[in-house]
Amino acid sequence: MVVGRRSSVVGLVDDVSACGHAERSAARHRRQLAPGVGPRRKCKNDGGAVRFGSAGTIAVALFVLLQLAASATAQDSHLLVITGVGGDEEHTKIFHKWATAMIDAAKKKDGLADGNIIYLSEKPELDPARIKGKSTRENVQKAFADLAARARPNDAVFVVLIGHGSFDGRQAAFSMPGPDLTPADFAALLGKLATQRVAFVNTSSSSGAFLQTVAAPGRVIVTATKTGGERNETRFPEFFVEAFTDDGADRDRNGRVSIAEAFDYAKAKVTKAYEQEGHILTEHAALDEGAAGTGLAASLFLAAPQNTLKADTSDPAVRALVNERDSIEREIAALKLMKPSMDEAKYDAQMEKLLTDLALKTKAIRDRQAKKEDHQ
Repeated sequence: MVVGRRSSVVGLVDDVSACGHAERSAARHRRQLAPGVGPRRKCKNDGGAVRFGSAGTIAVALFVLLQLAASATAQDSHLLVITGVGGDEEHTKIFHKWATAMIDAAKKKDGLADGNIIYLSEKPELDPARIKGKSTRENVQKAFADLAARARPNDAVFVVLIGHGSFDGRQAAFSMPGPDLTPADFAALLGKLATQRVAFVNTSSSSGAFLQTVAAPGRVIVTATKTGGERNETRFPEFFVEAFTDDGADRDRNGRVSIAEAFDYAKAKVTKAYEQEGHILTEHAALDEGAAGTGLAASLFLAAPQNTLKADTSDPAVRALVNERDSIEREIAALKLMKPSMDEAKYDAQMEKLLTDLALKTKAIRDRQAKKEDHQ
């Protein structure tokens, strides 16, 4: 099934038999794909092409177009978790608990492979099977070098810091065994991942002082505080990790929790916790998406969908198409977040266009990939 020319209602599908199949399937998937969409109408055969009626447009369009995008290009995901100095046994254990909860969620819920996970800890003896080494400056540098060597262009890389932070009014740092790492140190390490989509999450106190230095295009920065001056122990890491295990954090009900969803979930939980305890809020989490603008954080997940097509991004043409497709996906993610404040008809029209563009871009990648394979 291929998408033909677009109509003002929905993309025209050359295969007329797709009409009935799409409507029947859309009925089964309407609740999942487009909550709140009204009853469907019959689609019409208009000159050999299929044209869908206006009611239920998005439900049907989603099904038809996402079938074309079902084998969308997927890049791998990589997770690096670093726990710093605990300072006492209680904090060391809780940092380890949060780190392993994050890793377990990535593996069990998102299907991230063991080989794509690196866990560095102050005390490797806590879990020798999972902890790859001590969280020293040298081992962190090596972990970034390994990620840079293994990750392909457009892969998603998640770096999560759990521990204590410091800020003396001029310099911030993440507390580690041996020499600490500063924002400038992490900026240099993140620079090794220039062709990947990166989420850098610093859940420590004073982490807001990292924002300006480590921010860059194609990079999402999450910090537990908005400034270096917020020096109190943070509650953010507990709830940020919890988001990846709580279905309630999955706002768009797509079965996965994005960085944006985890951030919003944790920030709301932190605020509620302070209110319930009658305390003044001393931490204000921040999220920066750099020059990418709104949408990048909403499109980053711990693991890619399983029904995806591996694209050879060593081919410049394929890489360009993949980049264009990623951009469309970010636009879709951003539009979803804007839905509550948008006129329904305007939202439907914009979503229809983006989904059509997504399907066409995916088909172009498939065609290019198949053409290359035929000549091998």
